[in-house]
Amino acid sequence: MSKPEEEKKAPKFKKESAKRALKIFKYVRPYLWHFTIGMAFLVLSSLLFVGLMGLPGEMANIALGKPKFNIGISVWDFGWIFLVILILQGIFSYLRTYLFAVVSEKGMADLRKELYQKIITQPITFFEERRVGELTSRITTDVEQLQSVFSVTLGEFIRQIVVLFAGIIIIIIWTPKLSMIMLMTFPAIVISAMIFGRYIKRLSKQRQDELAHTNTIVEETFQSFAIVKAFANEWYEAIRYGKSIDKIVAVSLSFAKMRGIFFTFIITILFGGIFFILWQGALMLERHEMEAGDLFSFIMYTGILGGAIASLGTLSTQILTAIGATERILEILDNPSELPIQKENFSKDSLILEGNITYENVSFSYPTRKDLQILDAINLKIQAGQKVALVGQSGAGKSTITQLLMKFYNPDSGMITIDGHDINSYDLSQYRHNLAIVPQEVILFGGTIRENISYGKPDATDEEIIEAAHLSNSWEFISVFPEGLDTIVGDRGIKLSGGQRQRIAIARALLKNPRILILDEATSSLDAESERLVQEALDKLMLNRTSIIIAHRLATIKDVDWIYVLENGKICEAGKHHDLIEKENGVYASLAKLQFETA
Repeated sequence: MSKPEEEKKAPKFKKESAKRALKIFKYVRPYLWHFTIGMAFLVLSSLLFVGLMGLPGEMANIALGKPKFNIGISVWDFGWIFLVILILQGIFSYLRTYLFAVVSEKGMADLRKELYQKIITQPITFFEERRVGELTSRITTDVEQLQSVFSVTLGEFIRQIVVLFAGIIIIIIWTPKLSMIMLMTFPAIVISAMIFGRYIKRLSKQRQDELAHTNTIVEETFQSFAIVKAFANEWYEAIRYGKSIDKIVAVSLSFAKMRGIFFTFIITILFGGIFFILWQGALMLERHEMEAGDLFSFIMYTGILGGAIASLGTLSTQILTAIGATERILEILDNPSELPIQKENFSKDSLILEGNITYENVSFSYPTRKDLQILDAINLKIQAGQKVALVGQSGAGKSTITQLLMKFYNPDSGMITIDGHDINSYDLSQYRHNLAIVPQEVILFGGTIRENISYGKPDATDEEIIEAAHLSNSWEFISVFPEGLDTIVGDRGIKLSGGQRQRIAIARALLKNPRILILDEATSSLDAESERLVQEALDKLMLNRTSIIIAHRLATIKDVDWIYVLENGKICEAGKHHDLIEKENGVYASLAKLQFETA
């Protein structure tokens, strides 16, 4: 089920879900004292509020000389009583608001940190099965819903329960006859209003969903405006947007009809019920069965009780929605991590590989496409310090070989060893510290050049960063920028050219100083001058390192130590460039002939 469809469903209470949702309270536990004291202030504040609502009626009774409770106070004394209660109410409200804020802000900050750490330590397959937008929603929208519950909704829910029960007890004691009439009629009216309100809310949400869908169409077309123009599809997008707007109109008209019916219900039934109760109260007042002040107090309490019942409906919906958010968060938190979060200490005891790589009968299919075999009984050997190229048509399995080496996936069968040991026997974090990749499409972080280069070694000094920039041929353009290393590269490195991004990636890899280097089409999308500069930097980077080069352009790999040619997930040829090119009707020779003749 897609997310919008999932959210359209009204939240339902499930005992198991509620039980499971209680696990989220572990993030509140460190701040239990704040929560408990805040709850105490909340209850005191609510009881003061309920008590305050009865004082005006008793004050009226005393003014008329017919007090209900003979406690020996005058109308003048009520001024001080009101003042003291309002001051206490203000103090209690401030303290409970602040204490709940401590619980929600700090507790949800802890949750956000753990959730982010859990997501960032998941294997590649986790991200392949989920959209980035979905994961972002978990860490933002879902956590915000929980934060709202802990800071406002939960406290307000308990407050309304206290007000409801305390109010009912007071009016039963204060005006027993009239309260019986109210308790027989008013709840049915309020519950009917809540049912109406819930249906209207569902229509309102449906309208918002349709509006969100319309906005998505606008964003997509504006972001891909060049494509729309290139295909002359303005008419198609206009029709698509128009249909979406028509849906909004249809939902909005249904929404307006239900609101009209709801307003009619409120005016005729709800207010009719209130006026009926007040009419009965007036008759009792006329028969001297109750005092005017008591009727006034009863009206006040009826209002706050009606408000409490209506609020409980809305608040319970918010809490049920938060339980749904908790379920989605816990689903991620319960996933096992690929590796633990820790500040890595690569000291003399850390893993340092030599770089002798062996693939023994390795077969593999991607978890999401088990019916399609990508690698079929692959056997290959790479000696430490060698430069080895992987060649073949797209889909032959070249990138998959390197992804298995980086332990993004595990082989279905067979084994990969480095320095004679199964790669699964190494600590994953220390193992990956020995590898670096320079991809075809370099994605930089949106910060500074310094931050992007030092990503290879976060504690690197400026001297080390500048040295890496020099070796990667990056310093020649970095030094021209007014801000130098502090130049902002923009989202995904958009402010830099392709060649500049590649050289930053090489500087990053140089700073990491890996034992095994993977170059994935690192120069294929560059112009001649950029390619020359990048190739010079790559030659420095590959020096004394085991290097695996994925290449389509065979001219870039003529001087490597060994070439493996892949076809349909199998190694069909292996050897040096000059040997492979002489094989008549060979796959490599055919590729070379095609490329060099075209060139």
